Amino acid sequence: MIDRILIVGLGSIGKRHLSIARHLYPNSEIQVLRHPKSEKGPSLDFAEFYSIEHAKKFLPDLVVICNPAPFHVEVALDLVDYSSNFLIEKPVAKSTADALKLLKVCELKNKLLMVGYNLRFANSLREFRVLISGGLIGVPQSFRCEVGQYLPTWRPKQDYRTSVSAKKEFGGGVLLELSHEIDYLRWIFGEVKWVRATLSKQSELEIDVEDTAHLILCFETNRYSKQLIGTLNMDFIRHDKERSCTVIGENGSLRWDGTSGEILLYRKGDNSWKRVYVDSSGLDKTYYAEWEDLIKAIETKGSPSVTGTDGLRVLEIIEAARISADTGLQMPVEKSELKVIYPK
Repeated sequence: MIDRILIVGLGSIGKRHLSIARHLYPNSEIQVLRHPKSEKGPSLDFAEFYSIEHAKKFLPDLVVICNPAPFHVEVALDLVDYSSNFLIEKPVAKSTADALKLLKVCELKNKLLMVGYNLRFANSLREFRVLISGGLIGVPQSFRCEVGQYLPTWRPKQDYRTSVSAKKEFGGGVLLELSHEIDYLRWIFGEVKWVRATLSKQSELEIDVEDTAHLILCFETNRYSKQLIGTLNMDFIRHDKERSCTVIGENGSLRWDGTSGEILLYRKGDNSWKRVYVDSSGLDKTYYAEWEDLIKAIETKGSPSVTGTDGLRVLEIIEAARISADTGLQMPVEKSELKVIYPK
């Protein structure tokens, strides 16, 4: 069913998707649409070109969009009449307005759209979600979520100053680049009601975007009739790599370590943390699991685990956080209207 695959963009994530596509579909034709000044691609069997018109003539069964976020929607809309299936790397767009435009067109034309929040497919994070929803620590009462890594060492083979992460014009900054955390918190706890945020550039890094973000998130009333409030801290400045989430419940605390794949439990009355789960396979497998989910959705004509609506909801939280940071106010997260008016 997938004989022709188009990869748009050949940065680090584009190369990763190209490698997976070639491994899963050794006999399919794969072409890459990229900028002509980009560095040489990997030694894989594919054809590359630089024209969107060429992409249209290729008539791909699947389009994987990996170029910078501000150009995601433009490319997707150019190709929406020439392909039925789209995987768009996170964030799905640079703004809620752009995302909404794309989602409405995809719904109107019956196109499949998946957003690349691959952390959803980490075995350890999935188990973390199951343990929380299963009541291991009772009612969640708060959480502390943290993610950070020093930007110059993030991609050691690339000058950080020229990276997508460092430039506003390419959709850089911690809010968009590290939005995995916003997505998985919403996946675990439900919709965000309001956000209060502080954004800043704390370092001397040569970037024109925020390198630090501190968010307080309040989720809508849960099944226990309580509002869950917690914190999310994101940065490009720490020299130790960190990705973790600790949920504080009525009967103890549960901690996910995204770098080690461990889940630790501190029960009420205990005097130490105990490991209850570990998956040391790393994050590479999450991309394959993401593709498997996408392929299943294509074959069954179903919905992928991470939809375009999920990507839109993340952007709504990010935009509320930016307004909060600018005004100093607690901002409600407004949900966009997704209803499509079909032509008669």
